[in-house]
Amino acid sequence: MTRNNLELLSYGIFILIIMAMPAFIDAFWLNRVAKYLIYGMLGIAISLSWGYAGILNLGQGLFFGAGAYMLAMSLKLASPTSLAQGSDKPVPDFMLWNAEPGALTDLCCIFTGSWTWIPFQNQWFGVAMAIILPTILAMGIAYALGRSRVSGVFVAIITLALALLVRLLVIDAQPLTNGFNGLTDLGWFTVGGFEFDPYYVETYYLVATCLALVLLFSRWLVRTKAGLILQGIRDNETRIRYLGYSVTSYQVFFFTVSAGIAGLAGMLFVIVAEFASPTFMNIGFSVSMVVWAAVGGRGSLLGACIGAILLNTIEATVSETPMFVEAWQLIIGGLFVAVVIWLPRGLAGFADDIAVRFLIKEKTVKNNSSPSQTARNEGGV
Repeated sequence: MTRNNLELLSYGIFILIIMAMPAFIDAFWLNRVAKYLIYGMLGIAISLSWGYAGILNLGQGLFFGAGAYMLAMSLKLASPTSLAQGSDKPVPDFMLWNAEPGALTDLCCIFTGSWTWIPFQNQWFGVAMAIILPTILAMGIAYALGRSRVSGVFVAIITLALALLVRLLVIDAQPLTNGFNGLTDLGWFTVGGFEFDPYYVETYYLVATCLALVLLFSRWLVRTKAGLILQGIRDNETRIRYLGYSVTSYQVFFFTVSAGIAGLAGMLFVIVAEFASPTFMNIGFSVSMVVWAAVGGRGSLLGACIGAILLNTIEATVSETPMFVEAWQLIIGGLFVAVVIWLPRGLAGFADDIAVRFLIKEKTVKNNSSPSQTARNEGGV
C-alpha cells in the first residue's frame, strides 16, 4: 500500500467514525463531542499555520473569538427575551443595564448601539462576518509581519499580544459587548425555518460535515503547488526567495486561510454552546490549541485534528472522575510532556513510523529530488 492510499484510508475512517457517532451516544454527549470536533477544526488551523507555514500563532483565539462574536450578535437579536424592552431599536437588553443613569445617556446608548447592531438583524450577515472579519484581521497582521520580515518567536509574541489587546477592548466596551459577561441568552441558528437545537443530531451533523469539508479542503490545499512551496519556505526561506517566489504572499495566504477556519470554528461553537465570551481570547486557550497540535502532530492535518479531540475527551473524562478530580491538570500536563519527549512528531508521526515499517511500500526517493517532490513524499499520515 502506498503512503497516499494509506493517508486517504485514514481520512476516510476518521470521517466515517465521526459520522456514525450519533448512533452510539446520547444527546448530552452528542453536544459535547460536537464541541470537541470544533476544537479539532482549530487543530487543523494550527497545523496549517505552524506545521506547514512555519508560523507559530499564539493568538488564534483572536480569530476564533471574532467569529464567535459575529454570529452571537445575530443570535442575540434573534432571541425575543434578549431585546431591550420598551425600545423600538434593535439593541440587546444589556445596553440599558450597562448604561449610566440618566435619560440622555440611555438615549445615546440606544442610538449608538442600534447603528452597531442593525446589520446583525440578518442572521446571514452574522454568518458572513464570522468568516470575513477574522480573514481581514489575519490578512492585515500577516502582511505587516511579512513586510517587516518578522519571524520565529517574535511572531508568536506579537500574535499573543494582539489577542490580549482585543480581549481588553471587548471587555472595556461593556455597553456594546457586555464586557466580561459576554453574549448569552442567544436564539437558535435557523436555516430555512429549521432551528438547530444544540442537542439535536442535526446540529451535530452540521459540525461534523463542516469538519470533514475543512479537513479535505486543507489536505487538498497543502498538496497543491502553493502548499509545497509553502513547506519549502518553512524549511529554507532564503532558498525559496532566491528561486523568485514571493514568500510574503504565500505566508499571508495560508495564515489567512488558517484564521478563516478558526472563525468558522468560533461560529459553530456559538451554535453548539449558545454563548460567546472574551475568555476565547485568553492566553490559556490559544496555548491549548498549540498543545493539541503538538500532541497530535503539527505536521499532519489529521493528526492535529485527532490530537485536539483526544486531549479534550481525556480532559473531560479525567476531570469528572472522583479519583482524579484534584490531579487531572497534572495528568494532562504529564501526557503532553511524555509525548514531546518520546514522540517529537506527535501521535501522527508515531503512526507514520509504524505504517512505513509494516504497510507502506514505495520506491526510495533519489537524493537529487526537487524540494517539491521531497515535501510530497514526506507528508505524514
